[in-house]
Amino acid sequence: MEENILIVHGGGPTAVINGSLYGAVTEARKYPQLQHIYAARNGTGGLLREELIDLTNVEEEKLKLLLQTPGSAIGTSRDQLEKPEYEKMAEILKKHHIRYVLFNGGNGTMDTCGKLYKTCLEKGIEVGVMGIPKTMDNDIAVTDHSPGYGSAARYLAQSVKEVCQDVKGLPIHVVVIEASGRNAGWITAAAAMAADEDGVGPDLIYLPERPFDEEKYLEDVKALLKKKSGIVVVASEGLKDKEGKPVVKPIFQIGRATYFGDVSAHLANLVIEKLGYKARGEKPGLLGRASICLQSPVDLKEAQLAGEIACRAVMEGETGKMVAFERVSTEPYIMKPFLADIERVMMYEHKMPDSYINPEGNQVTEAFKEWCRPLLGGDLPRMISFN
Repeated sequence: MEENILIVHGGGPTAVINGSLYGAVTEARKYPQLQHIYAARNGTGGLLREELIDLTNVEEEKLKLLLQTPGSAIGTSRDQLEKPEYEKMAEILKKHHIRYVLFNGGNGTMDTCGKLYKTCLEKGIEVGVMGIPKTMDNDIAVTDHSPGYGSAARYLAQSVKEVCQDVKGLPIHVVVIEASGRNAGWITAAAAMAADEDGVGPDLIYLPERPFDEEKYLEDVKALLKKKSGIVVVASEGLKDKEGKPVVKPIFQIGRATYFGDVSAHLANLVIEKLGYKARGEKPGLLGRASICLQSPVDLKEAQLAGEIACRAVMEGETGKMVAFERVSTEPYIMKPFLADIERVMMYEHKMPDSYINPEGNQVTEAFKEWCRPLLGGDLPRMISFN
């Protein structure tokens, strides 16, 4: 009987999601019983439309380009799915003789992965389902970290380091940099790594795990401006006040998809209006998840490994699970992959622990920096100032 495998991307892409795709495809090619290696065009929506990309015979020279290509080479989506869609997907899998499915994505995608797994069980359709973690936000439960985070962290740390040097050279204003992260501050916190080598880093860091107090923020800035005339602030896009309301009203929201207002501009304007000091906001946005130049080699290696392990596991009979990473050692860095039951992962958010945030809620601790350091894939370039 014909057997095929399908790979599906979900949610926002990263700098290494195609690395996982490469790992999965190269591993799948080792199994002669697989007639086709399919990919869903533009995520679950493409699967529902039966739009399948056949990657079975793509030349190795072209396939290797995945390792240096950001975004999703097969397309991804944020489709809102209900029971009828899952039942339809299960029937489509049966129709196309798809015996194995790999879902590569974040919290929402792992939820989809788990629900399709259950649907296939209920309908008596034999399909092995496995999750490959992917998120620049690093908020997937169970795993120590997720592929996509290390590269986003390196991008932000390097970018903040460069802005800090710029402000040090012309210290005439407050610069507020807005970082991605809806409810978890892992990316925002990575800005602290800018100061890892030569001490030039952000002055203040505000995470969504702590209620944001505008008056306290202005006090923090005012106190620093008594010591220096140019400072750098890094703030999460998901900052909320003590009542849990976003500090800037979201522009648009549907389901889990939230388009936040411009937090960096808001915080910069507060400095101008309340303190009468020059300020400006910067918002890297999508640049942080689309930078190959600042891709972490550790992140890429682990993304590829996750794809390989997921494919191997499902071909060996595992199902209803996700590849995860356990931190064995930080110095030297040793990571051990394992399989976690998908029900332990579905829609559970992994946030920054208290031990990684300073008591004042405006910086991170050395414990966080120790945890984060190896994921960047090497030291950032050192810089110098005679000022």
